[in-house]
Amino acid sequence: MSGLPVTGLAPTVVYVLCMLASMTCAGLLARAWRASRSRLLLWTAISFGFLALNNLLLVADLVIFAQVNLLPYRQASAGLAIAALLYGFIWEVDE
Repeated sequence: MSGLPVTGLAPTVVYVLCMLASMTCAGLLARAWRASRSRLLLWTAISFGFLALNNLLLVADLVIFAQVNLLPYRQASAGLAIAALLYGFIWEVDE
C-alpha cells in the first residue's frame, strides 16, 4: 500500500490521531518513569516513542510524500518499538 496516495480526509485524521495517542502514551510513561524510576516504564516509554515515530512516518509516507517509499523506515521503527518492549519485558521485569 506504500506509495499510493491517500484519498479523503478521514484516513489522514485517523493517522494523525494515532500518532498523537502514541506520543501522549510515551509522554505519560516517561513522566511515570521519572517519578518511580522503574526501568520497565522506561522501556515501555521508549517503545511508544518508536511507535509514535512509526505513525509519523506513516503520515509522511501516505499523505505528504506519496511518491516516496518510506516503508523500510516504517518497518525499522516498528521493529525497534517491539525490540525495546521485549527487552523491557524479558530482562527488566525482575524489579
